[in-house]
Amino acid sequence: MSRTSRPSPQPRHESERLYDAFGEVAYGLTPSPVPLAAIERAGRARRRRRTAGLVIGCGLLLAPLTAVTVRAVLPEHSPPERNGVAATRPAPPGTPNTAGAVRVVAPGERVRAGAGVELWLTEEGKHWSTSVVGRDAGPRHPTVGLMTETVGDRCFLSGLYTGTVDVGRVVVDTGDGEVTASVVRLPGEPDWGVWYADVPLHENLTVDGVALHDRHGRKIASLTPSRP
Repeated sequence: MSRTSRPSPQPRHESERLYDAFGEVAYGLTPSPVPLAAIERAGRARRRRRTAGLVIGCGLLLAPLTAVTVRAVLPEHSPPERNGVAATRPAPPGTPNTAGAVRVVAPGERVRAGAGVELWLTEEGKHWSTSVVGRDAGPRHPTVGLMTETVGDRCFLSGLYTGTVDVGRVVVDTGDGEVTASVVRLPGEPDWGVWYADVPLHENLTVDGVALHDRHGRKIASLTPSRP
């Protein structure tokens, strides 16, 4: 059996010479200067990146909380006010009537609609009246008005006349011919009253005018509806 030969240990004095030689070489080397400025710049850059990452992460975490807070502050089913314009709310009963407002009234509650007209609502429908109280006393020129309303298959015609106590009849001129209306007034000698009539309704029906006549048959007032 062959045995592997091992190198003989070096003598002690030879090891000391090698140590001294390496020491001399090491002492002869001049170390390069440490790049402190570059290290500081790299450290600041790493800190900025770390800070930016933390800020973005916090922002993403807070965004859902902010949305929840806004939803909790806004009233349910109420859109936010835009451009500084407040949302329109219905006027409470008893407040003055304004154009464009929606007002809730009780059945039979009188509403001043302007131009001397007062109206009220019931379960049967709309009602209105025109007051002649408080008008200037003395002679006035006779006038006659006209209103039309569809009621089923009929056209209801009515109007107010004023300015005369000498009323004979009211005649309505329609496309189907002349219709003599009924006239109602209060007891005594009031200078106003109401007339009414109804005619069959069809698509070609026209109301061309209304005339007020005195008891002698003379026409003292008339009205011709405007055409669209």
